[in-house]
Amino acid sequence: MASERGNRKSLTGTVIRAQTAKTVVVEVRTMVQHPKYKKYVRTRRRLAAHDEQGKCGVGDRVQIIESRPISKTKRWRVARVVVKAKAAVQ
Repeated sequence: MASERGNRKSLTGTVIRAQTAKTVVVEVRTMVQHPKYKKYVRTRRRLAAHDEQGKCGVGDRVQIIESRPISKTKRWRVARVVVKAKAAVQ
């Protein structure tokens, strides 16, 4: 069904906050070339994504896709968990 809706942007990032129900904050890191100096600069974006099943945890690598506005800040949905984070050792 997703193919019928056209091309949607897809990003991969790390979950940095998963405190609220059905919402995770994903940090997407990219390298961007500076327009004048041609040096690569690291950038990061923090995006709120909708996690319907609530299966994402802090440290997970996830793929998110753009969607219709779900709330004031949520414009992305979690498509899949790429890599689960290892459990913290105490």
